[in-house]
Amino acid sequence: MPDVAIRKNARVLVADGRKAIVFRNDGIPQSLKLTVEQVVEAEPNPATREQGTDRPGRAAMGSHRSSMGQADMHDAEEQRFIQRVAEALGEVCSQQAVPAVVLVAAPRALAELRKAVPASVQELVVAEIAKDLVNLSVADIEKRLG
Repeated sequence: MPDVAIRKNARVLVADGRKAIVFRNDGIPQSLKLTVEQVVEAEPNPATREQGTDRPGRAAMGSHRSSMGQADMHDAEEQRFIQRVAEALGEVCSQQAVPAVVLVAAPRALAELRKAVPASVQELVVAEIAKDLVNLSVADIEKRLG
């Protein structure tokens, strides 16, 4: 893990494409004490075959014909979820005096978060860690970040 000093009262967002947890560090950088502030979970997302009823389309350009790929409904839902998470983090940061933010997310989710996080929050981001820790216990997350 990168050596990141997480200040007292900093917020740590731990997320993947289906679940996100916003923590507040009540400890010091050398001894983290993460407290859960908010949990955001995605709505149930059935299989793509159950969501789309139409066959993929076809395109023709002159004498060339090709089929189009089927839209991946899970990717679209993951992007909507990450947008909700970014908005929730923005609200937390605007309502409270947050000194710093650390983003910890699965690589794909982290890439989407970079695009979705409001500019006011981007200014507070002191570290980005591309790891999926969302399903670990709070103690394990503290060990991995501490």
